[in-house]
Amino acid sequence: MRNLMPVLACASLWLSGCAQESPRSEPTTTSMTRARSDVTATFSIVAVDPESGICGAAVASKYPDVGKVVPFVRPGVGAFCTQHYHHPPWGEQALDLVEDGKAPAEVIAALLKGDRRRDQRQLAVIDIQGRTAVHNPTSAPKESRYWGAMTGRYYACQGNTLSGRAVVVEMAAAYEETDGSLTDRLMAALVAADCAGGDHRGRLAAGIRVAKPGHPGYWFELYVDGSDDAVLELAKKYAETEHEAKGNWPGGKLPFRDPCPQRFKKTKPPR
Repeated sequence: MRNLMPVLACASLWLSGCAQESPRSEPTTTSMTRARSDVTATFSIVAVDPESGICGAAVASKYPDVGKVVPFVRPGVGAFCTQHYHHPPWGEQALDLVEDGKAPAEVIAALLKGDRRRDQRQLAVIDIQGRTAVHNPTSAPKESRYWGAMTGRYYACQGNTLSGRAVVVEMAAAYEETDGSLTDRLMAALVAADCAGGDHRGRLAAGIRVAKPGHPGYWFELYVDGSDDAVLELAKKYAETEHEAKGNWPGGKLPFRDPCPQRFKKTKPPR
């Protein structure tokens, strides 16, 4: 049995903070229909390396362009994901708060105070020290369940609209057990989550972002959109990419092999 370090995080955070979104009027039927497109049913992982200052996040979903609207990373600061009624403007704002010295739990509290959809948001924050906080969508509608999260040493993984808890468990296990760089481990975790079932509705998009001190913008980034099997396609692109962010993970090297050819028989990917 694996000696897993993560602990299951299934409670919402209720702490004081500053308001970010002004109260809205009750939604009409039309606005509620439109709002459903904002539900980023997703699984993701955020992670940091305190020694190097490298931070990263990886994400997959049946939501267009998910790699560019859910994960946010900043070198020497940390990483943040906003999903299930995601709110991209919170990305840089969350990292600003972390950089100002706020603890991850304080960051989430600040973002959610006054937010009428706070019980439908799923947020994850990690700072460069490895401190984490996760807020789960406790009032997610029936079609958005299963949701959950796990945290461990220098990472947090979370998801909603999942095929089951194995998605989060396998994601955490792969991050811990993969031998490679932080970028390798993020990719391995995303692949493991997808092999375990992923988003139960499908696999449209996926992405990974990594930031390193001394490199402007994202040090490494890779995206797939409009795919029938986004994580598999992202893994293939990753194997084909030459970059110093990559390490010795076999799954990230050519020749590329399908990491879970019998996915629905729960075959596990190489670690």
